Amino acid sequence: AVEEMEPLQKLYHLLQAKGFQTRMEGVALLLDLCKNSPQLISTNIVQIFDYFVLRIFDTHKKVKQKALDVLAEIIGLLEDALNPVIIRLVEGITKNLNSKDPRVHAAA
Repeated sequence: AVEEMEPLQKLYHLLQAKGFQTRMEGVALLLDLCKNSPQLISTNIVQIFDYFVLRIFDTHKKVKQKALDVLAEIIGLLEDALNPVIIRLVEGITKNLNSKDPRVHAAA
């Protein structure tokens, strides 16, 4: 269980970092974990998405766009495991459909 917590702690740290590049690293790490450790992500989905949903609303457009792009891939990877967080994800996507930034809007 300790070895499972290490990547999660790193993920949480990156997703809530001050620097936007570090937050983008966190989004990329989440995608990597979804591909390589889907059971770890599924088991901790609610806690993980408490942090990840914030990146969908990120103040930095690049982070927001990356999070939305990664979310599209995550949906295909995790499918039913997303059920506990689907409402929050839909809210995040919907709010980004109103974005004035064409890339963020397109990603949503």
